[in-house]
Amino acid sequence: MSDLGDTLTAALGAANVLDGTTDTARDLAHDEALAVGHGTPAFVVRPGSTADVVAIVDAARATGTPLVARGSGTGLSGGANAPDGAVVVCFDRLTDVQVDDTDHVAVVGPGVTLEQLDAAARAHGLTYPVRPGEQGASLGGTVATNAGGMHAVRYGVTRAHVVGLEAVLADGTVVRAGGRLAKVSSGYDLVQLLTGSEGTLALITEVTVRLQPHQPVRRTVLAPFADLAATTTAVARVVGSGLAPALCEYLDDPTMDAICAAADLSLGIPDEVRAHADAYLVVELVGRRDDRVEEDLAELGELLTAAGAPDVYVLPEGSARRLVEAREQTFWTIKARGADEIVDVVVPRSAMADFLTTARATGARHGSTVLGCGHIGDGNAHLAVFQPDPDALHATLHDVLAAGVALGGAVSGEHGVGRAKAAALAELGDPGALAVMRRIRAALDPQGLLNPGCSIS
Repeated sequence: MSDLGDTLTAALGAANVLDGTTDTARDLAHDEALAVGHGTPAFVVRPGSTADVVAIVDAARATGTPLVARGSGTGLSGGANAPDGAVVVCFDRLTDVQVDDTDHVAVVGPGVTLEQLDAAARAHGLTYPVRPGEQGASLGGTVATNAGGMHAVRYGVTRAHVVGLEAVLADGTVVRAGGRLAKVSSGYDLVQLLTGSEGTLALITEVTVRLQPHQPVRRTVLAPFADLAATTTAVARVVGSGLAPALCEYLDDPTMDAICAAADLSLGIPDEVRAHADAYLVVELVGRRDDRVEEDLAELGELLTAAGAPDVYVLPEGSARRLVEAREQTFWTIKARGADEIVDVVVPRSAMADFLTTARATGARHGSTVLGCGHIGDGNAHLAVFQPDPDALHATLHDVLAAGVALGGAVSGEHGVGRAKAAALAELGDPGALAVMRRIRAALDPQGLLNPGCSIS
């Protein structure tokens, strides 16, 4: 490893090559996944250019050293967890942002955070609408996992916004695909192939994303429901109405209690209503003009009431902002309460009630507690599992994922597969599709050096 270290230091400078045994390097060797282990990397490196990334890839290929890409480390599936002896490639120096307010795109380094990108876009009256719940997440990381979030019901997940990429392949080749284009139909879509590939096909060094006009008017409503079936019915009516909500979120009653307590937030719902509520919907409407949003708000209230909500609460701006922020911080709230794992599963929206009911029953069968919230507008459930016994936790997670797939879903809607779900995908995914993915991976990375053990195994 001394030869590798010397090569990396010569290419990047000593300040940008960290020994993997240091505390700082160990902190950079994993993400936020609760139940996925990690090893000790040989080095953590911080490239400052595409040429630096090529030098890193060349050095790794010459020595047979695995490479693991890392953004901000906010992932929840162990995709950035390094095996022993790997080189972690930390992209926090690649932070350039160029906003084009004619083509409505931004050309961005992978180390830029979502908060930084959105702030740059707002200066031009635009926004980058992907909100995975952690605005400190890096753009490169969210592209690698095809992250979604609360705004996906209106704007779609990351894949809908990435229009161009620059990346370094495992053989050191630099490829550029897409660009500042509204559409393209020229050959295979490498942009979409690399988006969601979790660092297993290439190391992304630049991203071009589509931006959206900023909508200044926002109204947020909270609607309690007595059961999950009524909640699902309400969501189908809202999404099918043409109102185009910016978010449509489900929270079960224990999760609502937890996030409100953590945020010291009181929403003014009468006790008698709360006593009969099993689930809550949080729906946000946005627009350019107050009068039009108010019209839509009245229609939304009628739809939710007709679907079974005993009342619909239009939240004051401050309370609405705090509730949405508290929902975004659900992972940290549930983690602080002792959750042993957080898992996401996506199912057809029509199957959401069945899936959540099955997930609860599955947990009870294994002596586990399963609580949840999620982006119900697009069928994405986020479940917190409380089960300290490793074997029982593994069995619970397996059966919950299997239940989602059996209902027409998939093992991940937006967190990625990472190392946490690689075995589950291999077992539960379509064999033909998995075989094609493995062939693609082998063609682009024949030595198997890019994030081994992650995603497609």
